[in-house]
Amino acid sequence: MPRRQEKRDLNTIPVGTLGIIPLRGCTELAKRVDFYLVRWRKERENEHKGSLAFTGYERASYLLSADVPRFGSGEGKGVINESVRGDDIYLLVDVTNYSEIYQLFGKDNHMSPDDHYQDLKRIIAAVGGKARRITVIMPYLYESRQHKRSGRESLDCAIALQELARMGVDNIITFEAHDPRVQNAIPLHGFETVRTTYQFIKGLLLNVEGLTIDAGHMMVISPDEGGMGRAVYLASVLSLDVGMFYKRRDYTTVVDGRNPILSHEFLGTSVERKTMIIIDDMISSGESIIEVAVQLKQRKAGKIFVFATFGLFTHGLEQFDEAFEKGLIDRILTTNLIYQSPELLSREWYISCDMSKYIAYIIDTLNHDASLSDLLNPVERINTLVDRYRRGMPDEDPID
Repeated sequence: MPRRQEKRDLNTIPVGTLGIIPLRGCTELAKRVDFYLVRWRKERENEHKGSLAFTGYERASYLLSADVPRFGSGEGKGVINESVRGDDIYLLVDVTNYSEIYQLFGKDNHMSPDDHYQDLKRIIAAVGGKARRITVIMPYLYESRQHKRSGRESLDCAIALQELARMGVDNIITFEAHDPRVQNAIPLHGFETVRTTYQFIKGLLLNVEGLTIDAGHMMVISPDEGGMGRAVYLASVLSLDVGMFYKRRDYTTVVDGRNPILSHEFLGTSVERKTMIIIDDMISSGESIIEVAVQLKQRKAGKIFVFATFGLFTHGLEQFDEAFEKGLIDRILTTNLIYQSPELLSREWYISCDMSKYIAYIIDTLNHDASLSDLLNPVERINTLVDRYRRGMPDEDPID
């Protein structure tokens, strides 16, 4: 079967020579992104390809060498090992990658989100204003769960965004921000929060057969009121009904900085014998997802699939193994935008949705200063994909 060709028509002059700097913990994803960019630019036909404006357009790799060495005290410094003058630089960072380790007074210390964020700032500082433009691709937005103030609290996410803007970052690309309104902190800078809906639908349809996609057989569920926006979007593009659980909390008690959940209450139509799609931005401990699945099964729901952009699994995988064995959850789909442990990838109930090709499209398009509108709104591609699934035909959409 012949390999499908890249179909985007990018004829504008690039902003600058493309350069990608992956920070620690993001190297594998960056290599996959680089693979697509190298292939596309070699194949792309452009009458101005040999002109001065396209210098450095075709390269063996767009990855630039950079490092953050650390002293024995744990302090570090950003080092870029090649010229970035006049380049259009894209920094990839995974602030949740706890698998990365550095030495602190002779002992192993796992990197926290704070460590990754400081390393990002070190590399930006090492660029020293020499790049033509800096774009930060931060799939999991740093401190995005602390996006609003309740009482005397810090506004960490807003402060971080303003700090990056002051350091010279022109654009910030993130995925499924916990609350997109945090972009109000930097209203005069580029900020895009990208949906992963298409990749989830594709991952489900490529791995599960026999699904009937209509309102009589399938339903979309939001596990809380904060996620209704993404649930309504998914339900709308698939022409499904939507339901919601809301968390009834004990506001007289605070445990670990939060009010404990007393129960999950359901709002929506009957779920009996229907396939459920629970969609959320992240799985942290996973307790809420499993509780929602229990509630749905008590209401005689059929198969249950979980879509979550970021699979953190902070309390381990055992409870999901148990939920799968009991038939509470059929499959869980998350993306490779953040670190995935080998244990997670080996699980029978897990489906990984690869986002590298999509990120490559975003970088390629931005480097040409072209519009992202068609990439950010995948309704047409979703409809094509679902139609092909219903007809029993393989997907042929070139955008993953």
